[in-house]
Amino acid sequence: MPPLRTALLQSSGRPGSVAENLKALDEAAAHAAATGARLLVCPELFLTGYAIGDELPVLAEPADGPGATAVAEIAVRHGIAVVYGYPERDGGRAEDPGRVFNSAQLIGPDGDRLANYRKTHLFGCFEQQWFTPGDQPVVQAELDGITIGMLICYDVEFPENVRAHALAGTDLLLVPTAQMHPFQFVAESLVPVRAFENQMYIAYVNRTGPEGEFEFVGLSCLAGPDGAARARAGRGEELVVGDVDPAFLSASREANPYLRDRRPGLYTSLN
Repeated sequence: MPPLRTALLQSSGRPGSVAENLKALDEAAAHAAATGARLLVCPELFLTGYAIGDELPVLAEPADGPGATAVAEIAVRHGIAVVYGYPERDGGRAEDPGRVFNSAQLIGPDGDRLANYRKTHLFGCFEQQWFTPGDQPVVQAELDGITIGMLICYDVEFPENVRAHALAGTDLLLVPTAQMHPFQFVAESLVPVRAFENQMYIAYVNRTGPEGEFEFVGLSCLAGPDGAARARAGRGEELVVGDVDPAFLSASREANPYLRDRRPGLYTSLN
């Protein structure tokens, strides 16, 4: 099985403008496809922007809404799968949106909606004000023979979340994120460790620059099961590309005993 070339779009786009963010996504998909990438991963809430306050419920849409249709057209046009973050409206109407989730959706290169994940751990007062937490910890899909899972930002900081994916067989964990100052150690240190201790690849894709009250730190990375970064962005707008190699992953899992040496009977008190 050949490596899955994966592109990470580090960008905050244009907060509040879905049209401009779709345009930026289209351009990034074209560049990513030109490198041979089969998958493009965007940051948390990329479709709308993150720190847009009252606009979040207004711009929220269903998983099969117009944003999904537009992203599917981009995916088909460039022959590349796309993961994008967006505020998901569950029922209701724009003027009365009902529940809104902080979600990420995977669209296949043929335009099919392959998976939709709702963030399970909401960070801080801002997210808790606007969003309802999801309740499905493991969401997976398959792309080119590789099992893909999804989390969003703060979710990856809970070891239980990532371990659940490891036990479910996730090969590549996609983590759209909006990780801010002063927590850059998460991107620099925690994410590579999560990849190592769970024997998987992790694509951690951040926003960048000032937005509302936040300062996003960039530092997106594709971390391998050896804890090394296969690709790493700086602090600004950037598209970086790295390979997810199934053969290397298989050899690493054979050599690393963490999952085999677990003793689940000792951990029941953690529930």
